[in-house]
Parts: sequence; structure tokens; C-alpha cells
Amino acid sequence: MKILPNIIPLIKIKNSLKRPDKYKKDIEKYRLAEDTEKERKFILQATSEWGKDILDIFSIDLTVNGRENLPTEGPVLYASNHQGYGDIPVCCAVLDTIQFGFIAKEELFKIPVFGKWMLRIRSLSMDRDDARAAMRAIEAGVSYINDGFSLLIFPEGTRSQGGPVKEFKKGSLKLATKPGVPVVPITIDGSYRIYEEQGKVVNNAKVAITIHPAIPTAGMIKQEQNQLAEKVQRIIESALPEEQRGLPSETVSY
Repeated sequence: MKILPNIIPLIKIKNSLKRPDKYKKDIEKYRLAEDTEKERKFILQATSEWGKDILDIFSIDLTVNGRENLPTEGPVLYASNHQGYGDIPVCCAVLDTIQFGFIAKEELFKIPVFGKWMLRIRSLSMDRDDARAAMRAIEAGVSYINDGFSLLIFPEGTRSQGGPVKEFKKGSLKLATKPGVPVVPITIDGSYRIYEEQGKVVNNAKVAITIHPAIPTAGMIKQEQNQLAEKVQRIIESALPEEQRGLPSETVSY
């Protein structure tokens, strides 16, 4: 990471969290009252406003495809490829119809201010190097989903940074198959240009995001569940350039 060129962008990102912070009291109030409907409402307002602010602050040139596939009610599991750190604000800005939190690496939760914000919006940390800890995170995520909260996971487990998509981890989609909720595949193309390409945050990066039709998982037989990760990966890769696809070419069906 280039320290000096990133100081001002990091200050801007930290300051951007002041706006969604105005929803902190409402989120915590309704969480304590176990009013999950109102809690989800204020989480959605916080995430979508923050994401759109980040797009404006860094003049991200965003193209959105498949907006008609955005769910109007949850819970659902969003599953997305993971190109860079910019994926989080891009998803917050675009996926603005229902509340969702993230399943993300534990390092993000150690970042001052940002880490607390991630927890507030019902995100969960996952140590992907610890199988037991990862399983506990999946179980906690299933509990969230059973309570009506939606989640977004990056099944690659790491950033591809503009390279080929890495193999999706099958276990990650248990978040959908265990509670029987739909999976909504999300393709992100170009977010690595926001930071990873040059090792510093840049303005005017071109990013495209595609929302694919939801895949129902209720009633899925075991064989379908075992094939779900590859199916979702193929759908996501279908909206990426050939050189960024990690699986051999094959006809995609929803």
C-alpha cells in the first residue's frame, strides 16, 4: 500500500461514515426492542446512503445492469465475485431495495470506526484459515437469515484484483441452502481499478455491476446443493471478460 497517496482518500472515507452514523441510535434502539423490521429499514438507509456518497466522493463511473432483478423482499443471500475493496461501497450503493450485511474477513472489523460500522449493519467476520471459526460464522449467518436479515458473501474468500475469478467455496452457500433462501448472483467488473490496480485510491474508475435473476434453494436436493457454488460462479463469470473467468467455458442456465 502506498501510504502518502492514500492519506487523503482514507480521511475522506472515514469522514463519509459520519453520515450513516446518524442512524446509529435508531438501529440500536430497534435492535434492543427486537423490532427487526424497523432495524432492517434503518440499516438499509445507512448502507445505501454511504455507498452512494463514496461513489460521488471518488467520481466512480458506475454502470448497473439487471436492476429489475433486485429483490423486493428478503431474506436473500447475495453472492458476488470479489475484485477489490471497492466492492463493499459499490454493493451498498446499488443493492438498495432490502437490508443486507457482509460476511467479510476479520481484518476489516479491526479497522477503527469502519469495523464498528460493519458490525452495526449486521455483518459477520470470518477467519477463512480456521475451519471451525468459518463454520461458526456460517451458523451465525444462518441465524441472522432466519431472523429476516439478508447477507452478502464473496465465495472466493479473497480478492482477485482483476485476475481470473478464484474457485467459489462450496460451504459458503450453506448460508442459503440451510435456511432455504434465494441466492442472488452479483457480477462486479472493474472495482479493482478503484484501488488495487495502482495501489492507491483513484478517481473516475469505471465499474460495472450486474444483478442476475435469483436462484431458489428451497427444496434443493443434495446433488443440486453440491453443484450450486459452481453454478453461481458460472453465472457471475458470464458477465465478465473471458480473461477474468476462472472456470472452463460452458453454457450458463439459470
